[in-house]
Amino acid sequence: MKALIITLALFTTSTYAAAATVTFDADSVGQPPSDWTCGATGKGKPHWSIEPDASAPSGAKVLKQSGSATYPWCVNNAVTMADGAVEVKFKALAGKQDQAGGVVWRWKDGDNYYVARANALEGNVSLYYTINGSRKTLAYKDAPVAPHQWHTLRVVFSGTTIQVLLDGKKYIELQDNHIAGAGHVGVWTKADSVTLFGQFIYSASAP
Repeated sequence: MKALIITLALFTTSTYAAAATVTFDADSVGQPPSDWTCGATGKGKPHWSIEPDASAPSGAKVLKQSGSATYPWCVNNAVTMADGAVEVKFKALAGKQDQAGGVVWRWKDGDNYYVARANALEGNVSLYYTINGSRKTLAYKDAPVAPHQWHTLRVVFSGTTIQVLLDGKKYIELQDNHIAGAGHVGVWTKADSVTLFGQFIYSASAP
């Protein structure tokens, strides 16, 4: 099991339960995280593995995606929520087609979920929904996403309202109802992106 650091999360629009911070320090190097499910939407061979990294924002290990697939993803089996917030620290290392790092939520299966991502090659932040394996764009905004640097991507979602923030700045806020109800949360990349993920924070809205 990974280390869990419990902290109090405060938000302005809703009441949320305590936030949980997941690190990967207890997982075996070279293997996917022990209580996550990893795969891809579409074709290809993703490769998710725990790797040592002295620059990790929390602890000494990171989750790395170094394979190539249409949309690689890795979700936390222990967490399901309908409303809440997810946040991840990521670093884009390489990729000729893409250099993306993202988060997924309301993940029903590998073909149905929401995803927000930042892309160092394109210099933008985007929000999508994926239904039956087909990804559709909801919004995108230009944003500074430097490669080889840690960034913080955060999504807050409640009912039909979705907010996407990068490094503390809100870039997207909109209403969408394509995917409702509880689902898993996790991380995501695209194509040949080689991306590191550090601490992963989630908080479900309080009942």
